[in-house]
Amino acid sequence: MARSKSNNVQINISIPVEWKDELENLARIYSVEEGKTITFLDLMRRGIQEKYQLGENTDEHREGTIS
Repeated sequence: MARSKSNNVQINISIPVEWKDELENLARIYSVEEGKTITFLDLMRRGIQEKYQLGENTDEHREGTIS
């Protein structure tokens, strides 16, 4: 099965473990509030998007795996 073309790119970054722990805790809270699963990676994307006033990602590739 051929993969659909995406405008997304994958990047690898290092963050302090304390940041990851805090983002995971926040993600749990957001998941309850929004009634859907939110990951710490989703929060990082949202933060970057809000900080730099980027447009919405219409590709819905957010469900993919990122390591």
